[in-house]
Amino acid sequence: MHAAFEAILDLAFPARCPGCGLEGEPVCRGCRPRLSVRAEMPGGVPIGMASATPPPLLQLEWCAPYQGVVRAALHELKYGGETRVAVPLGEAVAERWAAAGVGAEAIVPVPVHPERRRRRGYDQAELIARAASARLGLPLAPLLVRRRATVAQYELDRVHRAANVRDAFGLASRAAARATRDRWLLLVDDVATTGSTLGACAETLLAAGAAGVSAITVARER
Repeated sequence: MHAAFEAILDLAFPARCPGCGLEGEPVCRGCRPRLSVRAEMPGGVPIGMASATPPPLLQLEWCAPYQGVVRAALHELKYGGETRVAVPLGEAVAERWAAAGVGAEAIVPVPVHPERRRRRGYDQAELIARAASARLGLPLAPLLVRRRATVAQYELDRVHRAANVRDAFGLASRAAARATRDRWLLLVDDVATTGSTLGACAETLLAAGAAGVSAITVARER
């Protein structure tokens, strides 16, 4: 029934590519390669980036710079209600991780605050992570919750971003705590800048007994 509803929705309100405006697909075939400009690059942080892999992450990967089609697609997903674009974004994440990622037994989306999810109707990182999970064949593990609302990271300078997310995350349940132990987990989010949010999530998972935590995002902003 869900598939049938989506098919009807696509007919009534066709997707429009955020890159070129072409109607028919969430991101058209011509623009899709721009979601994955780093797909075949070696793993690791290139020289010239603002910082190396933020501790305590073992690895931080991303698919493309936060600009152009990527930025427009994420804006449509987060603020325009265009959830269909999460699938090509998640597939780009899967492509990058398959090429450069090491390890990882399960995918953990970085959660938004429950109130923001209620207003938006969904969690954009969870949708991206779900698509990546399906493509990589790794289980989706929503182990984290955001315990308090935080200021949007882009509104803060680098000095204040770490303080903004400190102790902001917790485990979703006792079952989540059990599922965390001794596992190498892969965090998935939309955009990374300094990595403070990803680092805060990793600290929570490691404190609960995770063997290691890596991360990947759709984009990274300098």
